Amino acid sequence: MDSARKRHAASVLCLLAAMCPYASALNPDLDISQYAHAAWTVREGFFKGAIYTIAQTPDGYLWLGTEFGLFRFDGVRSVPWEPPAGQHLPGTDMYALLAARDGALWIGTFAGLVTWSGARLTPRRDFDGQFVTSLLQDNEGTVWAGILASPAGRLCAMRSGIAQCYGEDGIFGRGVFSLYEDNSGTLWVGAQSGLWRWKPGPPKRYVTPPTEINDLKTADDGRLLISMHEVGLRQLAGENLKEYPIPGAVHPNKLLRDRDGALWIGTVDRGIIHVHHGRTDTFSRSDGLSGDVIFRLFEDREGNVWAATSGGLDRFRELPFTTISEKEGLSSNATQSVVAATDGSVWIGAQRGLTRWKNGQTTVFRKATGLPDDMLQSLYQDDGGRIWASTPHGLAYFQNGRFVPVTGVGSGEVHFMAGDKAGNLWLSEDHSLWHLREGRLVEQIPWSELGHHGNASVIAADREQVGLWLGFWGGGVSYFKDRQLRASYTASNGLAEGNVAGLQLDGEGALWAATEGGGVSRLKDGHIATLTSRNGLPCDKIHWTIEDDDSSFWLYTACGLVRIMRTELDAWIADPKHRVEVTVWDASDGVRLRSGAATGHGPRVVKSTGGKLWYVTGDGVQVVDPRHLVLNKLPPPVHIERIAADDRPYDLRPGMRLPANVRNLRIDYTALCLVAPEKIHFKYKLEGQNRNWHEVINERQVSYTNLPPRNYRFRVIASNNNGVWNETGDTLEFSIAPAYYQTTWFGALCVAAFLAGIWGLYRLRLYQIAREFAAQTEERTRIARELHDTLLQGFQASLIQMQAARNMFDRRPEKAVQSLDDAITMAAGSVAEGRSAIQDLRAQPAGGADLVQLLTAAGQELAHSDEAPENPPAFRLTVEGERRDLEPLLQDEVYRIARELLRNSFRHAQASRIEAEIRYESRQLRVHIRDDGKGIDPEILKAGGRAGHWGMSGMRERADRFGGKLEFWSEAGAGTEAVLTLPAAAAYGASNGGSFSFLRRKNTDS
Repeated sequence: MDSARKRHAASVLCLLAAMCPYASALNPDLDISQYAHAAWTVREGFFKGAIYTIAQTPDGYLWLGTEFGLFRFDGVRSVPWEPPAGQHLPGTDMYALLAARDGALWIGTFAGLVTWSGARLTPRRDFDGQFVTSLLQDNEGTVWAGILASPAGRLCAMRSGIAQCYGEDGIFGRGVFSLYEDNSGTLWVGAQSGLWRWKPGPPKRYVTPPTEINDLKTADDGRLLISMHEVGLRQLAGENLKEYPIPGAVHPNKLLRDRDGALWIGTVDRGIIHVHHGRTDTFSRSDGLSGDVIFRLFEDREGNVWAATSGGLDRFRELPFTTISEKEGLSSNATQSVVAATDGSVWIGAQRGLTRWKNGQTTVFRKATGLPDDMLQSLYQDDGGRIWASTPHGLAYFQNGRFVPVTGVGSGEVHFMAGDKAGNLWLSEDHSLWHLREGRLVEQIPWSELGHHGNASVIAADREQVGLWLGFWGGGVSYFKDRQLRASYTASNGLAEGNVAGLQLDGEGALWAATEGGGVSRLKDGHIATLTSRNGLPCDKIHWTIEDDDSSFWLYTACGLVRIMRTELDAWIADPKHRVEVTVWDASDGVRLRSGAATGHGPRVVKSTGGKLWYVTGDGVQVVDPRHLVLNKLPPPVHIERIAADDRPYDLRPGMRLPANVRNLRIDYTALCLVAPEKIHFKYKLEGQNRNWHEVINERQVSYTNLPPRNYRFRVIASNNNGVWNETGDTLEFSIAPAYYQTTWFGALCVAAFLAGIWGLYRLRLYQIAREFAAQTEERTRIARELHDTLLQGFQASLIQMQAARNMFDRRPEKAVQSLDDAITMAAGSVAEGRSAIQDLRAQPAGGADLVQLLTAAGQELAHSDEAPENPPAFRLTVEGERRDLEPLLQDEVYRIARELLRNSFRHAQASRIEAEIRYESRQLRVHIRDDGKGIDPEILKAGGRAGHWGMSGMRERADRFGGKLEFWSEAGAGTEAVLTLPAAAAYGASNGGSFSFLRRKNTDS
């Protein structure tokens, strides 16, 4: 860098170091000290490094160019700005910023120039490696850039993206340092070579001292004002420069002409000099400024004035309330009382004298002007216009330019004074109520005579009734007239509790009593109603009340200054339960609050002839004009800045889709009200999750947990410090992707599977019912078969035999008796067969016995039963293969079939030999029953059994039931063979859950 560039950069660096904000829409009648001031300092860690430049884009953001990069500021959060991936700023030293009217941000650095459109960073290649010192957009839309370069500085005009540069011939020297367009459209250029009028017309150079021209602005008289910190302020008069009159030595750097016409001068050693209406005041580090070296001054769209200093960033803004203090000419900040005179002046009593304020000018009165003491207590103006002032050493009134002491009045502390229309003056003193008339003490009435041990803290004259209202420390209000106490009101009558701090009679004759703890009570015609926080007041500690010219009520409370419109007050008077709408100004609005009463003297608040309200705070006096309140009418721009899912940030874009299984979703938003960002109200809701708006104050982040997958729409709106809402706000539409188990197809699949399962269970149940019904039917058939084959046939034969005996009784009695004996024998046999059948129905297989044991026992039993012939056949059982266990229920079924076959052979075959064979084969179980009896008729065998008999068909049905097969072979005279086969899987595997396990379930269900 050449020497000129190094020298300029060095001057820049010595001016900068951090940032800090301060004021807004500014009244030029006020000094800087009367504006609200806030500061963000380097020491507090808000920034590091120096702030070189400030700009505000149409979206409301404040952009701060520093030596360590570009920052975006919303009044609360300062965020380092990074360009999109793959795009880069030309260096980290930001020196010139310009918010163009098309919304683009021009960024000039020590190493080049770029523009940011909100979506893309566009480099200006013509400026690569060059120091951009200044940027300006003229009224025609052309963007001008001043360049510091070696060997020659340049001035460049950019139109439609094309740059046209001047100065390659060295006419500007080493660089252009400042640019300014005045109200006439003249473009002025401050260069190393001097001052240039560049347009309109041909360029013209004006000779200036050989130093940098730091800034250019218009002076009060319309002439050009030139800032050169090594020379001072100069004004262009014709062809020459003349000194601009500023008290004291001035080393200016940057200039600002605010929208109300005041001139702000940022210096390199004295902070800020403020020139307005011919007055000059200063604000420096000793007053709270973050630093005395001012690098940049800027006014935002809301009228706040910002100053970038060597120690931070400061903001100045106008308040609804003007504070007057010692700096504005008060005798002392320890104010006690205030009274408004009929001539428009306001008198302020303080601990070091009495100040008269009139037309912005102050006059201080002390002992030298006739006051008994410099410490003022209470004030009063009588009907004759005389100002009365009490001090610890006596009472005096103002006449002919000085104060005249009142004789006969000793020392004491006078808390309040009031006068009636009869000319009586009443003073509340510590021990008694003083009565004066025509300047003489008439009487002193002890408080004990009025029923109180303490003094009245405040008094108010009822001028119509020539009476006096007294409000007492400790509570209670009394009415005094004609030396008599006519009425008293306490908390037992409904009066608010606590010290009575203020009494005020309104235009309707109602008395308002402000108390320090119980709210404010209204007393009219003996009826008392009390307004408290339950009715909408911000708190119940009230120091005073006053009615303005529009009949609205103002209350000075422990938590702020409150205004209640007359309509709201009337609504409450009509209905004491009504909740009033109030406007509250607190410390952030400049209201000076005290925990207790501002003073023990009065009046504490007055209304001047212009309708302004003046009130003492114990730290100066504050003034508010109810008809000209400073209001911010600009709705704040609202922006959604960031969205993060599970701490991972995502680029904002319409219809964005977030991944599945988001546990924590965080959304950052903001609103751009730089007047008082701490008072911004936000309302937000997440459509798809919330139905109602959620309102917060100055909270700029919201989190949601475990949101289900669906489409969402996040909306946020905001209001500024005066309640002006941006109802449009900002919106972000996004969706959360479902996990596979949250998808529609997965849900449909689950529903289908569930329905299929239900259908399967339904079908299974139908199958079970059908099987159970079939089993029941089979069992009934078997029972019918057993009964038919035993009892029914036996009894039928007995009946036939008995009928035959009956027929032979007359002819052949002995034959009839024989027939009866045979019938009895048949019936007994039938009973035995029935008993045997029933036993077979109820029989269960022997526990622990296998099939071989069971059939051996069955053969022996049948051979010796009553059903066996006299010479029973021989019975033999053989076993082939390795004996294996059968499933118990299956074994029972096989046993029943085999036993029935054996039984038939023993009863009907007339055989001499019966054999049973059990073969345990690998592929099947085979049970073979054969005899050498008379055989079965082929027709019966072919028909599957004798008509009316169910033995053969029942056994086959039983075999089919468990997957077995029963086959018969027989010839007349050659015997009968029956073979039962059962697959191995059913015979041997059933006990392990095989194909016959349903029999176990059936048996269990039974």
